[in-house]
Amino acid sequence: MGENRSLTVRTVQSLNRWQDISMSRMEKLEKLIENEVANEADYIFCLDIDTKFYGRWGAESLGRLVGVIHPWLYNARRDQFTYERRPESRAYIPAEEGDYYYAGAAFGGSLEEVHHLTKTCREQLNIDAANSIEAVWQE
Repeated sequence: MGENRSLTVRTVQSLNRWQDISMSRMEKLEKLIENEVANEADYIFCLDIDTKFYGRWGAESLGRLVGVIHPWLYNARRDQFTYERRPESRAYIPAEEGDYYYAGAAFGGSLEEVHHLTKTCREQLNIDAANSIEAVWQE
């Protein structure tokens, strides 16, 4: 890494289900931004531990909110996306909506936008959990 740049790796609690790991990352990132990095950085990214890079990832990814289109669904039709289709879920997306299907394995952006995203996701996940609902996928 270049001068004045750093990478911080965070260890997360081991959980029995990947779904729980995926869902708990929202609260962890929300609190990390609030409590530790709010005045330390301009951008934050969350990557799955098994993420592989096959090319350079540089400053071109420094957008307000950055996501990766899911590799299994990048060329799929909207009706093939594995969106949550149950209207009672806070993650519900109607069949006629949604342009892309993003992977949960890599996302980030400005602290403000990622904080808003993670806080909103955590709040919605908590509402679903209180109603005994778990979305079909946690992307």
